[in-house]
Amino acid sequence: MSETVYNRIALLRAERNVTRRQLADALGVHYQTVGYLERGEYSPSLFLALRIAEYFGVPVEVVFSTSPFPRIGERTA
Repeated sequence: MSETVYNRIALLRAERNVTRRQLADALGVHYQTVGYLERGEYSPSLFLALRIAEYFGVPVEVVFSTSPFPRIGERTA
């Protein structure tokens, strides 16, 4: 069983014109941490995941998943 955590942080940042540094500053983390999260090189703590979702004003499952998100425009069964 894979312990990969998939996320939509980069997509949400792009939609809202937020830089990695702006998000990092708002969360109190280093901007490189945001990059590690976006690339899936680092899985956030539950606390950090909840804070990211709160920052974007969406439920945590909109930002994070244990299975890959469908590509934009891709139909789901």
